[in-house]
This record gives sequence, C-alpha cells and structure tokens, in this order.
Amino acid sequence: MTSSHGRGLHLAAAVDQRSAYDADSYVELARLAESGGLDFVTLDDTFARPGPDALAVLSRIAPATGRIGLVPTVTTTHTEPFHVQAAVATLDWVSRGRAGWRLDVSTTEGEARLFGRRHAAPADALWEEAGEVAEVAAQLWDSWEDDAEIRDTATDRFVDRDKLHHVDFTGSEFSVKGPSIVPRPPQGHPVRVVDATEGQARRTAARYADVALVRAASSAQAGAVRAELRASAEKFGRDPDALRVLVSLVVDLGDGEHAAEPGHGGGGPRQTAHGPLYRGGPVDLAELIATWHGDRTVDGFHLTPVEPRRDLERLVNGTVALLQHRGLFRTFYPGSTLREHLGLARPANQYAVTGGAS
Repeated sequence: MTSSHGRGLHLAAAVDQRSAYDADSYVELARLAESGGLDFVTLDDTFARPGPDALAVLSRIAPATGRIGLVPTVTTTHTEPFHVQAAVATLDWVSRGRAGWRLDVSTTEGEARLFGRRHAAPADALWEEAGEVAEVAAQLWDSWEDDAEIRDTATDRFVDRDKLHHVDFTGSEFSVKGPSIVPRPPQGHPVRVVDATEGQARRTAARYADVALVRAASSAQAGAVRAELRASAEKFGRDPDALRVLVSLVVDLGDGEHAAEPGHGGGGPRQTAHGPLYRGGPVDLAELIATWHGDRTVDGFHLTPVEPRRDLERLVNGTVALLQHRGLFRTFYPGSTLREHLGLARPANQYAVTGGAS
C-alpha cells in the first residue's frame, strides 16, 4: 500500500552489531526487517575499527532472504574501483537484484597507514573521488550489454565481444579501462546510497546517489535539505524525482509504548553527537514518521536501533504494523528488486543506447 497522498513511504534499518561475527545473528535481523516489508537493511563498515566485512556478510544473508534490499558500506578510499564495482555487481547477482552500495570515505592517517600507498586527504577531495568511483562503477556495470552473454556450447562462444565496451576512465587518483569481469547486474546499476549530511558529500549525493541519507532533528530541517538535494540533482541534469531522501535516526524503543522523556517521541528527536536520537515507544515513532512524511518533507526513514534485536523487533511489530494498519506502508513487496521497492527505474545501458565504440 502507499500513502494517501500518492507517495510511497520508504523504510530501512541498520543491522549493525558490536563485535558480532557469526552470520546467524545478522540473518535473523535481516529476516525480521524483511517480515516488516522494509525496503532495505544497511550494514556499516570502516577501516577505522575492527569488524566483519559488510559486503561479505550481506552476500551470506542474500540466499537466506528473498525480497529485502542489502546495502553494505564500502569505502571508495584506498580501494580499487574496479574491484569494488565487481564485488557490488556480484552481490546484485547472488541476491537476484537486491543490492545497494553505501559509499563512504576514509579520512584518517591511521586508515591510510593500513594500505601504505598514500597519506590521508581532506574530506572534500575524498568525496570528489567517491563521485568519480560512482561514475566509473556505472560505466563498468554498463560495459556488458544485457544480451552480451551467448553461452553457445556448440560454437564455444560465451560472449558477444561486440557487446563488451571499454570505459577508458581517468580520475584524479585512478584510471580504468574495462570492461568489467562481471556481466551487467540484474538491476543494471545496483542502488547507490550516500550520507548527504554535510559538505562535499551532499554534492556527491545530489549528482550520483539513488538514495540520500540526511540527519535531521525536525521536519523543517529535513525538508530544507531535501529541497536542496533535489535542486542540485536537477542542476546536474538529473530528474529530482529519481532521488529518494531518507532521514537517518538512531532509535531507542526501550521506554514503553509512548515517549518517556520530553523532547522525544511526539516532540521529535533530540540532537546528539551521534546524530538525531529518537527515544520513546513505537507508537509515537509511528506518529512521527507519518507526520513528517505527510508534510512531504521526506521520502522515508533509515533507522539505526540502539539495541539491535530489541529495537528492530519493536520497530517491525509495533511501528511498522501501525503504519501498515493506517495504509501508510506496504503490507507486501510488489516487486523483487531493490529498485522496484524504491520506485526507481532500471537504467538504460549508456553504451547500447548511444552506440558507443567498444
């Protein structure tokens, strides 16, 4: 179901867990989120602290789930763009079109020393580089036309070489010739997600992201950022309606059915050092989500539980159930891919459309 004013509400949740390395706990959380019809789950990753590889964990979750989108954080700093895009494309294949990719950058000298190839750089420069990686990833995903695979055993021909294309991309820190080693993903382009809270990251999100995450403590603040992102996307020649803007909130649902503190729940989130925090109950959270979405200031919410198992369960069985009962959120997945969940079209292949030389 969609909301009464014609715009679908989009909901996503983080499945981050401290010091958890067993796959079963992540599978359990992803299945719980899927039972609520959430668009996607995210799993954070960084070179700055210990933890499992997010992309590998979600590749393990893929066969244990059927519909929910899977979005790992993958840094574009110190990594090879060719390998990153191939890994994300592979996740899209093994999940049958449910992959996304949350781009992030590594800004510290400690992270740089892990690789030893270059020193840390300013965040603005790194986000510009992230944009270049997003661009070359799209070109590499398009380097195979959709029907490039022949698989003709009689002639021992696996691929039509006329339908493979070199990208010949040169960025500020890398160059890539292509084509990719992975056929074009089921979604064409796996969904690109960017935290657009501040600085150059917002510009990169406006130009390249399918989903922009913003940290806002009020509906008015969220609406202003959304309007800015949509205007910037249009300046870059994009259709602003092809950009989903989701508010990121940390949620603590351990305080019963309603808000336990002034300034939370129906009164809105409270700004903290880690971003806006909602502390209260699932009923008031449902009201907040319905109100902000009804104000047309957001396309949805990305929620990070303080206590993963407890809060995600209360989110799905409380908040989401209430939104479904009011007809504001879907009760089933109408499609099978993450792009379909988000209402985003499958991109045309830029080489097939333009007839670019191979």
